[in-house]
Amino acid sequence: MNSDIFEGKWKQLRGQIQQKWGDLTNDDLDRIGGARTEFEGLLQERYGYTKERARREVDDLIRDL
Repeated sequence: MNSDIFEGKWKQLRGQIQQKWGDLTNDDLDRIGGARTEFEGLLQERYGYTKERARREVDDLIRDL
């Protein structure tokens, strides 16, 4: 998904993100501010995902909207 579209849906995604990845705090999500690459990086950092897995997880989240 295009990064602009991800940013546009950020407010809708926040709730689902917190349900799926409970270790992420509101401060984390505020800092990211809808930047997909930063979000993927945070998933890699917190959950030990590879770059490919982080991208796939985000794609799956968006597809389920």
